[in-house]
Amino acid sequence: MPVKQSRAEELEPIERASRDQIEALQLERLQAMLARVYDRVPHYRQAFDAHGVHPSDCRALADLAKFPFTTKADLRAHYPFGLFAVPREQVARVHASSGTTGKPTVVGYTQKDIDTWAQLMARSLRASGLRPGDLVHVAYGYGLFTGGLGAHYGAERLGCTVIPMSGGQTEKQVQLINDFRPDAILVTPSYMQVIIEEFRRQGLDPRAMSISVGVFGAEPWTEAMRAEIEAGADIDAVDIYGLSEVMGPGVANECIESKDGPVIWEDHFLPEIIDPDTGAVLPEGSEGELVFTTLTKEALPLVRYRTRDLTRLLPPTARSMRRMAKLVGRSDDMLIIRGVNLFPTQVEELVLAHGQLAGQYQLVVSREALLDELTVRCELLPEHAGADRAAIGEALAQRIKNLIGVSAAVDIGLPESIERTLVGKARRVVDKRPR
Repeated sequence: MPVKQSRAEELEPIERASRDQIEALQLERLQAMLARVYDRVPHYRQAFDAHGVHPSDCRALADLAKFPFTTKADLRAHYPFGLFAVPREQVARVHASSGTTGKPTVVGYTQKDIDTWAQLMARSLRASGLRPGDLVHVAYGYGLFTGGLGAHYGAERLGCTVIPMSGGQTEKQVQLINDFRPDAILVTPSYMQVIIEEFRRQGLDPRAMSISVGVFGAEPWTEAMRAEIEAGADIDAVDIYGLSEVMGPGVANECIESKDGPVIWEDHFLPEIIDPDTGAVLPEGSEGELVFTTLTKEALPLVRYRTRDLTRLLPPTARSMRRMAKLVGRSDDMLIIRGVNLFPTQVEELVLAHGQLAGQYQLVVSREALLDELTVRCELLPEHAGADRAAIGEALAQRIKNLIGVSAAVDIGLPESIERTLVGKARRVVDKRPR
C-alpha cells in the first residue's frame, strides 16, 4: 500500500534540530520547571528538601538523577488537586484514570496545556501519515479517559475531519466505516481486532475498507499483532504512546515511513530508563522502567514520574529525537509463576505465531495448595474451527515451556469463545489467586 512520506518542509524545526539544540532547550525548560514546582507545589518543596536537593543544583541534564521520583501513589496521596502548580480556577479541564485499584489519578490542564496537547497530537498524527482534509474515525473512549478527546483535538488541529464515534457499538462502527469511508482510525489494537472480526461476521472483507492507516495505543501490543492487523485490514498500523499522568496520547509516536518505535517528543518530555528495583539510571540502550519529566506542563508538572512501562531508548532515525522500543509490558503487569517472570506480550507472540489461532487470549492464574498455576486460554480462527484443539494446545504448551520457561495448561476454545473488549483495553490477565 502507498505510504505518505513526511517531506522535510512539513516538519517543525525541532523535528530536524541537532542533538545539541534539543538538549539545550531541554535544560532551559527543565531548570525553569524545577524552580516553578519548588515554589508552587508544597509536595515537591518537601520532597526536594528531604532529598537534600534544590532546583539550583540542576546545572546539566544528568543532574536530574539527583532529584526524587514521583509515583502514582503521590498523585493519589494528594487527590484530587494537591499537586497542581496553578490555582484550581486556572485549570481549564480535568481528566482522571478509572480508579479501579483505588482513588483515580487526577490530571489538570490549563488552556495552554490543552493547546500544547493538541499541537503534539497533530504532530503525532502527521508522523502517522495523516494530512489536512483526511477523514478520521476516533474509536477511543471519550470522557475522563484521555484517549478520545486527545485524539479528537489533535486531528482537528491537523485540519482533519473527525468522526467522534468513541468505543463500543461494534456493528455501528462497521456501518459508519462503510458509509463515511474514513482514511484513518484511532483505537486500541485489541478493539481493532474486534472491528475486523465484525467485518467478517457481516460477510464483509475488512481488507476492502477505506482506512489506510490505524494509529493504535493505550495498551502494549507486539510486532506479531501489528502484522496480524496489517494483513487483516490492509492498513499501516502505527504505534502511539502516552499516559494520562504525563499528558495523554501523543507523548511519543511512530513515523509511518520507518515504523521503528515511537519517537519521544523530547522538546516537551525528558525520558530516562531506570532499574525498576534500585532506581538507578541505566545506560543508553538498556531495558528498564521508563521515567518521564514534563518540561512544559503548567497545571500538573511532574518530576521523574515512574510510568512502570518497561522499554529501552533507541537513537533517532526519521526524526531528530530518540525513540522508544515497543513496550515489553508494565512492571506491575509482570506475573511470577513458580519463580519465572512472565509478561502477557510474551505469550501473545507465541499465540499469533500459530497460524490456526486468533489474536485473542487470556492468562488465567490460580493457586492450588501453595503453587501458582497458569492456564493460557486461546481460540481458533473461524476457518480452522474443526482443527484438533487438543493437539494445538499441547504444541503451544510445549513452546511456552521451551521459550518462556514456565509450565502452563493451554485451553483452546472455539472461535469467539473469549470475551471481547467493547470499549478500551483487552483484559489479558485473570488473576484468581487469593489476595
